[in-house]
Amino acid sequence: MQPKKINREKDNLEIIWDDGEETSVKFVNLRNNCPCAICMENKSKKGKNYIPLYQQNELTIAKLDIIGNYALGVTWKDGHNTGIYDFSYLRQLTSNKEKV
Repeated sequence: MQPKKINREKDNLEIIWDDGEETSVKFVNLRNNCPCAICMENKSKKGKNYIPLYQQNELTIAKLDIIGNYALGVTWKDGHNTGIYDFSYLRQLTSNKEKV
């Protein structure tokens, strides 16, 4: 499963997958679920009830890169760029749960 098209729409990442499914995720949820070691450690230290507060530059995507055939690299406007979202994790985050 790979994205065919990725768009930034206001505060959402919109993805059309190669199976035809269309999904989206809010930037705040994408940032909050960053899979990099630093973010994972911070979440672990602060506990599952921790709710981070972000500044606007932390929720603005500066650049998106496809990493090989398996992941999306996100560079945020604040410079954070170590989160690599493999496509299966990204699909999980973007799954449109309203379609039942």
